[in-house]
Amino acid sequence: MSEVAIIGAGVAGLTCACELIDRGIDISIHEQAERLGEGACSWFAGGMLAPYCERDTAEDEVMQRGLLAIRWWQEHVTEVTQKGSLVLALPRDRNELERLSRLGKQCRWIDQAETSEIEPHLADFSGLGLLFPDEAHLDPRKALQDLTNYLKKREVSIQFGQAVKLEDLDARIILDCRGYHSHDVLPGLRGVKGEMMILRTRDISLTRPVRLLHPRQPIYIVPRDDHQFMLGATLIENNERGRFSVRSMLDLLSSALLLSPSFGEAEIIEHGVDIRPAFDDNIPRLWRKDNVVFVNGLYRHGFLLGPDLAIQTADAVINPNQWEELPQCA
Repeated sequence: MSEVAIIGAGVAGLTCACELIDRGIDISIHEQAERLGEGACSWFAGGMLAPYCERDTAEDEVMQRGLLAIRWWQEHVTEVTQKGSLVLALPRDRNELERLSRLGKQCRWIDQAETSEIEPHLADFSGLGLLFPDEAHLDPRKALQDLTNYLKKREVSIQFGQAVKLEDLDARIILDCRGYHSHDVLPGLRGVKGEMMILRTRDISLTRPVRLLHPRQPIYIVPRDDHQFMLGATLIENNERGRFSVRSMLDLLSSALLLSPSFGEAEIIEHGVDIRPAFDDNIPRLWRKDNVVFVNGLYRHGFLLGPDLAIQTADAVINPNQWEELPQCA
């Protein structure tokens, strides 16, 4: 019997596992998918560790809770790139940049000349931008594998292809980290559909994530190895898995072409759709029912807020007072 059993090996489950094992807690992990990342929205994430940029669409709490993410990931995975984030907008959308710049002092304005200096392959983009120099990014798939390897080195039992029920687990505490799969238990949990693509082209090179503020379809493009770029992502208020719409694909690609026409020659090597679990305020939280803690609601901030939520979870597991303060599921 392990002291803590974790259901789910996405970013929530694995960050909780690492935080608990670092504190000397005996754990086991149970994942119904046959392999890491299969059917998990974490696999389709952008991997941006950008607490200040997120102020564009998220509450201040997201920024505050995301500030520790870069250091946490640097301590647990092999590769975190910290070259900042670049936010661009066409001249007609300058007001969007002005609004974002007023939300904090962690950025500075850059003109077209400086944009072409730091990202030469965006030299033809005619708009202005904001540079957030302290932000970072990682490859989510490599990061999940690094966490898995880290846990295996600590002799943690990770069982894939195991669809377990809560009542079948023999553990003092159970962490339910199944994301949207827990919607039938958690009050107010909803699904938000997200669609993404991975493009490959040798015609463009980027050193940092680039966001385009656009009134119809804002996008982000995150560079990855082997001339690949993650392009995302839509936010659609439904829980429909597995269908990438023509409209979404056209909107995403059209916005990418505004950044650089060279993306028009890129190869689409993958597209993905999954459901982000979110509460009404899009802020993650913990719920408790008997000896089960539900770790959920990461929305589109899994890698940014996963470490903070994992620390809260570990604190609750270890500290009886914090355990008693967790809200109860009906």
